[in-house]
This record gives sequence, structure tokens and C-alpha cells, in this order.
Amino acid sequence: MSAITEQVQAMEDKSSQFSWKLEAQRYVGIVVAAVIYAIGFNFFLAPLHLYAGGFMGFAQVIAEQLKRLTGFHFWDLELPGIIYYLMNIPWMIIAYRMMRRRFIFKTFLAISCISVLMTLIPVFTKPILEETIANALFAGLMCGVGLGIILRMGACDGGMNIIGMVVLQKGYPISVGQINILANILLFSYCLFVYDVSIVIYSLVFTTIQSLMIDKVHAQNINVRVLIVTNSKDCATLELEIMGQLGRGITKWHGIGAYSGQEKTILMVVASKYEVPKIRAIIHEIDTKAFVTIDEGVSVVGNFLKKLT
Repeated sequence: MSAITEQVQAMEDKSSQFSWKLEAQRYVGIVVAAVIYAIGFNFFLAPLHLYAGGFMGFAQVIAEQLKRLTGFHFWDLELPGIIYYLMNIPWMIIAYRMMRRRFIFKTFLAISCISVLMTLIPVFTKPILEETIANALFAGLMCGVGLGIILRMGACDGGMNIIGMVVLQKGYPISVGQINILANILLFSYCLFVYDVSIVIYSLVFTTIQSLMIDKVHAQNINVRVLIVTNSKDCATLELEIMGQLGRGITKWHGIGAYSGQEKTILMVVASKYEVPKIRAIIHEIDTKAFVTIDEGVSVVGNFLKKLT
């Protein structure tokens, strides 16, 4: 093992000692995100009798059919949350075999919180806002932010998003929100033949806004290229900190300033947008005079690790 490899490993071990604090914050974030989602759903969407996309939309359809066929109100509990939980059980088993345990535990917490909160929080009998479109938009914003935070905390809300996480892990150029939109075509094609057309239209407005907000908040699926130009002749400390704390590789080359004629070192790091604040903090701590450019939305092909969990 080379000296640089040993130093990077030491940095990673030191960083992992404090990971439990970050994980605790993420668990709290998941609970808060579940509350945001449940409030947006039960307060703004459900009173309109609109349908969410993905597993939750199918859970709503099943719950409505059960009530219609049996006439039983199930102790005034909101059935979509319970059905949503049951539908996710087989997907959790699949994910358990494919994904990391830490991801599975946080995902289980997210699904459980969403299911319990949606079951216990009562649905408003009347929409909060006067306009249907306003309720649909606000519900999409709240639910999208909630699901985006869950993804950003290294978890998943279940259903199609688990499939989306697996697809992204494989490196396919498609986002979680886009996968949700494609999956919803099947659901709303069914709703179009069963329910009123206006319900389907407003439901599509909700799911579209929700998907857009998921992509905005879920920064891990946005690739960035960071170029660091420094006058420092010895960049070993900066390189070790980036590789050790982020686990990202660095490509470097030497250049000369056209105006000053000074020798410069250029470091290139490709990471996710979620990791940019940490890169900035490392650079600011070690080399305050470094010149940094950040390009978002770069296309990456080949051996690049998608850190989604």
C-alpha cells in the first residue's frame, strides 16, 4: 500500500468516526420530511379527491374500491397509508438484497412514518384553498419537497422511487422524477376511463409539480465538475482531504497563467451537487486564494460512482 493510499484511508477512518452524528440528523430529517408529505397530501390533495402518482396513487384507487365494495369505513382510518405500506413490503425485500443496510433502515423508517402519519392525520372535509388548481399546486410543492428531502437524506419513500434509485445506481441517464412520470402513464390511463377527466388533469398537475420538486431537492442526481486552480506548489493536503472526506478521485495537471506567467496546478473533481458545499469548505479551509469553477449538469459516462444512499 502506497503512502498516499494509507493517508487517504486514515482520512476516511477519521471522517467515519463522526458519521453517526450526520446519520442521526438524517433520521430526524426523514421524520420531518414525512410530516411535510403527509400534511400536503391529507390537507390539500385528498380533500379534492385527486390521485397521486406511483404506489400512493394505486393505494388510493384500491382503498376507494374497498370502501365502495364493502361499505365498511375501517374504523375511520385512512386506508391509503396502510395499503401503501403493504405494497412496499415486497419491494423492501428486493431492495434488502441489492442496497446497503443503512439505506434499507432509513427507507423503512420513511415508509413507516409516511404510512402511519397518513393513516392517523385526518383528511380535511373541504379544500383549504378556494381554487382547485391552487390546492393541487401547493400539494405538489409540499409532497415533492418531502419526498426530495427523504431522498437527500439517503433514503427512499418506496415504490417507484426504489426502482429509480436502482436505475440511477446503474448509471442510466434518467432522473427519479422522470421515472415517476413514466410510471404514472399507466395509472392515469386507468383513471381516465374510470373517473372524471378533470380529476385526471388536476392529478397530473399535482404529480408533475411533485416530480419537478423531487428533482430540485434531490441534488445527488445532479453531476458537477469542479475545477480548482491554485498557485500552491504543494497540493497534497488539499488532495488528501478531498479524497479522504468525499471518496472522490482527482485528476490534476500543471499550467501557466497567460497574464502572470506563474505556474499553477489545476485539480478536477467530478461529484454530485450535494457534495459541493463540503468541497467548498475544504478549499476555503486549506487554500483561500484558490480559483474555483463549478459546472452543473455535466454528462458523465464510464466509471463514475453515483452516491445515492
